Amino acid sequence: MSQRPELSSFSLAPNPASTPESVPISVPGPAPSPAPRQLPAPQRIPPWLVRAELFLRVLLRMYIGLAICYVPWSRMFWDQNPLFVQFPTLGIYAASGIVRGLVSGLGLLNLWIAFHDAFRHWDG
Repeated sequence: MSQRPELSSFSLAPNPASTPESVPISVPGPAPSPAPRQLPAPQRIPPWLVRAELFLRVLLRMYIGLAICYVPWSRMFWDQNPLFVQFPTLGIYAASGIVRGLVSGLGLLNLWIAFHDAFRHWDG
């Protein structure tokens, strides 16, 4: 028997008949029927909340993408970075165009994901 976690938030009572220790007992008369268990109804998320979450997610991704595209080419944030000043070898690598291009590429990827998310969920 595998030890997997339950995927639901409620737990069912174990069936005593499924255990090997239980012995069926015959009782005269009709057997009592167990009360049906009602599951909680799933809660629906309001459409305005889904739209607000999508808007904020796209806005945040666009902001981060633009910032990541801009930072490697600015002198104030990249060339005078205290981390690069403290570790000169790291500063030499960070000053190369390849590293700046890779970081800007990550920003462009973030922008592309934001636009893709916005247009995929757009009702037009």
